[in-house]
Amino acid sequence: MAADSPPEDIRLKTVAWVFCAAALLTAPCFAAGGGGSTGRTLYKWVDEQGITHYGDRIPPEYAGQEQHIMNSQGIEISRLEAQKTPEQLAAEDQKKLEAQQSQHRDKNLLSTYASVQEIERLRDQRVTLLSDQIKVTSQFLEVLNGKLKKLRVSSMHYKPYNSDPAAQPMPDQIAEDLVRVGNDIRTQDQNLREKRSEETTMRQQFESDIARFKELKGIH
Repeated sequence: MAADSPPEDIRLKTVAWVFCAAALLTAPCFAAGGGGSTGRTLYKWVDEQGITHYGDRIPPEYAGQEQHIMNSQGIEISRLEAQKTPEQLAAEDQKKLEAQQSQHRDKNLLSTYASVQEIERLRDQRVTLLSDQIKVTSQFLEVLNGKLKKLRVSSMHYKPYNSDPAAQPMPDQIAEDLVRVGNDIRTQDQNLREKRSEETTMRQQFESDIARFKELKGIH
């Protein structure tokens, strides 16, 4: 197996390609006024070793790389960008989508509100509504916790919570109520967390809208 070419060989190859390209460009078929061949084009590309190549066509293995196209006078007339990876294409699509969404948001802000005070007024109304819902849910949770506490006290009179051999088995109704109230508490507790998170997100969104509205209107 042949050894890797030393740096001197690579430089010699590069110089050779440059001379070849110069010869091609100065040949009669490429020179101005060369009759029917004046429209001929020359392609330039770089291989994996960094060596520049010139030719009438680009090898398939380099078709995805950046390409330079020159006319018969050796002047670059076009350049084709390298093919982009799926990740690069996805990033570009995401950037375009974000730009469109930003423009749509700006348009909505300007068409919906006439002043900062209008945005603040709507913010206060919606935050108040959420705050009331949070208050009601919290109160309901207090009632449920109270019921659960009473049910647990009652359950202590029955087996299996009462170790007295004479204790009666727990009635089905109490057992069912314990399960039902426990589930209700978990559900309302989750609702309460979601409402509080929604309130925080809403406040942040309105503050962002106010700041952007001021920017669009030039308000300081």
